[in-house]
Amino acid sequence: MTEIEQTYLALYPDGHNEKILLGELLHKGGAAGKIYLDASHQNSVAKIFHEKERSGTNRRKLEAMLLNRPNIPAINYKGKEYIQITWPTALLEDAQGYCVGYLMPQIDTTEAVSLDHLIQKAVRQKLGLTERYEARVFAAFNIATIVAKLHACGHYIVDLKPSNVYVYKKNQLVVAFDCDGFSIRGENGARYPAEFVSEEYIYPEGMQLTCKEMGEEQDKFALAVIIFKLLNEGIHPFSGTPRQTGDMLSIQERIAGYHYAYGFWPDNYQMPNPYSIHDYLDKDTMNLFERAFTKGGERPTALEWQTHLAYLLDHLKPCKKDKNHVYFTPKGCGLCIVAEKCKEQVENYKKQQEEPQTVRGLSIKELATENLSKTKQEKEQIQNMRHYVLYSSLVLYALFFTFLYKIASTFKELLISCGIFTQLILVVLFIIGINHFLAFITPIIPNKKYHNILSMLQIYGYICVLIAFTVVNGMPLDWFRLVP
Repeated sequence: MTEIEQTYLALYPDGHNEKILLGELLHKGGAAGKIYLDASHQNSVAKIFHEKERSGTNRRKLEAMLLNRPNIPAINYKGKEYIQITWPTALLEDAQGYCVGYLMPQIDTTEAVSLDHLIQKAVRQKLGLTERYEARVFAAFNIATIVAKLHACGHYIVDLKPSNVYVYKKNQLVVAFDCDGFSIRGENGARYPAEFVSEEYIYPEGMQLTCKEMGEEQDKFALAVIIFKLLNEGIHPFSGTPRQTGDMLSIQERIAGYHYAYGFWPDNYQMPNPYSIHDYLDKDTMNLFERAFTKGGERPTALEWQTHLAYLLDHLKPCKKDKNHVYFTPKGCGLCIVAEKCKEQVENYKKQQEEPQTVRGLSIKELATENLSKTKQEKEQIQNMRHYVLYSSLVLYALFFTFLYKIASTFKELLISCGIFTQLILVVLFIIGINHFLAFITPIIPNKKYHNILSMLQIYGYICVLIAFTVVNGMPLDWFRLVP
């Protein structure tokens, strides 16, 4: 007989028992066990543990769960019942009397998704989940309610995280799974500890503890993290923008250092995520988060969160711009403001993509082989033209000063009538003009070795000006002779 056909004895908390037959394998399960249909009862499944050797421990824990059941009944919504917790309904024994698992209510997983899917906007859109912000507040309220009722019985989830909580797609009611992994209170002070806990949800003071030593403080911290993510568009309260570059701390390391970036006082390690809406949340909400995430604070209980979230649901202010949005304070709708930021970032990105990318002043398109060749030819033509103009200017410069004395002789009478002083002023102006002209063309000389030629042309210009001055005034030219 295969395991699927095997029968087990179901022991119920009221004392009666019956044989049940396993049906189809639904899920291979995680570390604890596999999930089968209960062929004997509709809407019931069986969890069969992997380790038969832990029969005694499993039996005691399941008996404590059956005797101390939390008051979390199914909710009737539009004529259909929605299970909120997969709490054991009966203990299962095999033919040898070993405790091999338990029965629990069946959840239609086609109607529910992991809470992670509701938190992330991109996933919500992909799965067609509602975008109404009120739905996320309602989901947070439902989680807080379940945790509060568990705590009222002395039970703790410990491994509380979004992936371990499912939400019904139609109404945002939630359901808690894998209850046999919770920390369970037994009779006479007995405690059956949790078996798992996950990073990014471990409270700072619990970093040196094992999951077996954790209890209500762990749940209070993890619950606050989940609520923060639901209310703040999936942003983790200990994620943010580091103030300095270098070694990045993990989320759990930031938790250990109390690097909460959204509190009343700035954190020294990181700044808030630029797309956070925490500044637009209700003041009392932020007070509860302050208590949950800062050192020395008394963390809010699940019941406090349940009460506060119920108040928020009754006082949500609908946004006039977007029917899916709500706001809490006179500051306005934080969701709209973040949406505008995202839109602006997308537009800036598109604009950057449209602008030509450059490398050393050249656009990427210009770096194509054919464009590079064309650009090189164009540059060579421009450079040749510049050289032609430059050298032509120098030739004209030399010719002008060579015949300056003849040009000055044409105006000899006028210059003499102006007097020596005026002529000297003209000489000074010519010298200044020479300096400015040569200073202008020096930077565009293609080769520095030609700069000496410019110096010679400068001196040549000075001499020609003096010769012209001497000729106009009839002075002897003997002092220009190189040999006596």
